[in-house]
Formats: sequence, structure tokens, C-alpha cells
Amino acid sequence: MKVTRRQFLKISSGVIGTVVATEAASWGLDTIGMEKQAVKVPIKTGRQVPSVCPYCSVGCGTIVMVNDAGKIIDIQGNPDSPISEGTLCPKGAATYQLVMNDLRWTKVKYRAPGSDHWEDKPLDWAMDRIAQLVKKTRDENFNEYEEVADIRGKKSRQRVMNTYAIASLGGATISNEWNYAQQKLMHGLGVVSVENQARI
Repeated sequence: MKVTRRQFLKISSGVIGTVVATEAASWGLDTIGMEKQAVKVPIKTGRQVPSVCPYCSVGCGTIVMVNDAGKIIDIQGNPDSPISEGTLCPKGAATYQLVMNDLRWTKVKYRAPGSDHWEDKPLDWAMDRIAQLVKKTRDENFNEYEEVADIRGKKSRQRVMNTYAIASLGGATISNEWNYAQQKLMHGLGVVSVENQARI
């Protein structure tokens, strides 16, 4: 079967409907099977919740379709997103498989210091543990005063109220609102090293 350049461009340029079917049939392709399969695809309807793709730093908009029971039934591109205008890359288009997956871990894996095995812990336990360790690290490494040099090299003791023992590295898909709250929290703790992954 020989396909001319013009025929190839007609198909690959996104022409839909009858033209595609006619061209495909003229090449000897059976389109009836494809049409029957397309009829079987269920149209999912439910409450639409705007969200953001969790993967790369582009931050494409998504719509999460939720049924009456609150269960996610579909995730697709959001046509109102100024970033992606409804399109998603293959990874973003497969977000539903990330969320609704029987193999997805629903507990935190914890390995105690000196232990040779992992334990399953609830998320609430992990959040409390992180808070305790942040407070302990801050308390043990907090600088109320520090010797600070001016432009001439003259040192003076100044109140700094900071810690160098904790750092914050944000993710690229974090929204401006989340970044604002995060830096307020970190600066409130006296954390000096605050960075966002999108800038690295």
C-alpha cells in the first residue's frame, strides 16, 4: 500500500469525522471495528473539582470527576487552565492510575534508627513525628545572638533569632498561596534556608 504525502497530511493534521474515516477506508482499513469500540467507551459524569497535575513543574490544570459517594471516577485536562488549555502529557493523562491504584501505599513506611526492617505507620503518627523532630532540632540549634560582620569586617553581637539546622525545599507544583504560607511558617521558625525547586 503506497501512501502519498498529501494523504498522510490529511490524516495526521487532525482532520476528524468523515474525512478521516473516508481516507482510512480508502487505504483499506476497517473502521467499523473502531467505531463499535468507541461506542462502548462509557461517558463519565459527576461533580467536577478543579485541580493541578502532581508531576512536573508546568502545573497543568486538571478536572477531577467525583461521583455522589465521593469516589474519583476520572481525571482529565481542564480546558479553562491558562497553562495547558485542557491538554495533558501521557504522564498527566495517567494521573487516575496513580490515585485509584490497588498497589498504592496508604501507610507511611518507617524504619527506626538501628532497625533492620520497615514498619507501617499511620499518616497522623508520621505528621506528629515530623513536628516533634522539627521542634527538637530547632530547640537544640537555635541562635538567638550571633557575631555578624559589617562591610568593613567589624564584628558585633546582634540578635538574629534563627537556625541553620533546618532547610525547606518546596516542590515546583506548589501554588503561590501554599508557597506564601510555607515561607511564613519557615521564617516563623527562624529557618534561613528556604528555597523552591522550580528555581533550582
